[in-house]
Amino acid sequence: MTTAPRTPDFVNGNVSFWHRQIGMPTPRPSLPGDRRYDVVIVGAGYTGLWTAYYLKKAQPDLRVVILESEFAGFGASGRNGGWLSAEPPGQLRRYAAQHGWAAAIDFQQRMFTAVDEVIDVCAAEGIDADIQKDGLLHVATNRAQEKRLREHLPALRKAGWGPDDLIELTAAETAQRIRLGGGLSSHFSPHCARIQPAKLASGLADVVERLGVDIFEQTRVTEIRPREAVTAQGTVTADYVIRATEGFTAQLKGAKRVWLPMNSSMVVTEPLPADVWGQIGWDSAELVGDGAHSFCYMQRTADGRIVLGGRGIPYRFGSRTDDGGNTHRVTQEQLRAVLQQYFPAAADAALDHAWSGVLGVPRDWCASVSVDHTTGLGWAGGYVGHGVTGTNLAGRTLRDLVLRHDTDLAHLPWVDRRVRGWEPEPARWIGVRSLYVAYRAADRQEFGGTPGTSPIARIADKISGR
Repeated sequence: MTTAPRTPDFVNGNVSFWHRQIGMPTPRPSLPGDRRYDVVIVGAGYTGLWTAYYLKKAQPDLRVVILESEFAGFGASGRNGGWLSAEPPGQLRRYAAQHGWAAAIDFQQRMFTAVDEVIDVCAAEGIDADIQKDGLLHVATNRAQEKRLREHLPALRKAGWGPDDLIELTAAETAQRIRLGGGLSSHFSPHCARIQPAKLASGLADVVERLGVDIFEQTRVTEIRPREAVTAQGTVTADYVIRATEGFTAQLKGAKRVWLPMNSSMVVTEPLPADVWGQIGWDSAELVGDGAHSFCYMQRTADGRIVLGGRGIPYRFGSRTDDGGNTHRVTQEQLRAVLQQYFPAAADAALDHAWSGVLGVPRDWCASVSVDHTTGLGWAGGYVGHGVTGTNLAGRTLRDLVLRHDTDLAHLPWVDRRVRGWEPEPARWIGVRSLYVAYRAADRQEFGGTPGTSPIARIADKISGR
């Protein structure tokens, strides 16, 4: 495997390129001792920040606090691929199985409108997050992927993706938007915008502080109990305790098997010259993904770089997380190989930064939102990689549940969804690692010319529950 060239100031880890680009934040003060609030939110990622925002907008006198172990946007909210996408945070067929297709389609429609809700709030609150709404392309780069795209279309139509929400593009039509190596056809959706993730997180944190929300950073919550959040600095009591910890949920006492922390890794190139962009033909800011089982996702940044992500090492034994975001050299080389495959014109571009983060995956691969008024405990998360937009919808849903507003959001099919936990170790580690070995093997088969979906992938999908 070819060693990836690097810029002289190449960085591995250090949270993410996104935070490096805007400057690492100075942490806010930690919790000064025991406190009493109306609502305590654990986690200052998008879920926690959006929930605080909408609660204070709805009821300005509400006493709301956010407790964060590091700093706002430290987790997936400041490390993701920047897809403000309408793709649902879960499988609509599973929501439909419990609540019917009308409810599932309503959920999808809410995701469509949530994309514009985020854009509108950023405009109203003066948050500059490099937002550009040019849509999303899922590109088939071999015959098996192309066959899956075509076969999946009826299910998407059934789930509420109309002819204006999802458009089939030929190879020539795809190439008019981007010349991706091996691109055969694609699906295009207008319901997606590029963002700079850390700018959105830090901007939201500033906004909620101005609204009167207290944010205490460097304050790790070790246990959540009915109406209490316990930290080393003190205990916060509140009428409601909202868990918004996503991929770090397993670090809480008693939550080891609730959501699996799935690892995802990214690299970013140096800024590319105009002649390279001319060869790539990626003139706008569409977000781009391929149809591989191990899935690759891409962004053209506002300053003319390619950001490219994939699974890398998907899971660490015991639900451990690498807080600093360091990325194994093998993963960097794998992502470099994908960059060279899809963008030959950028084959000699140096990498500027590599980083990793974790996302929350429930056992049934479906996100959930809940508030128990008896205990005061609530949560939202498990977005399976589709949380940039899903967190906004979750924040508004939690607002209505906490304030006991009987709205349509309070009856969406992800509300009060319960699923079994993940298997104990070592079965969890063996299972997840084996699945991704299988998916990579399936991808190799398909890139080798298999005309349909690899049997290996079909078996892995059944075992994983995807």
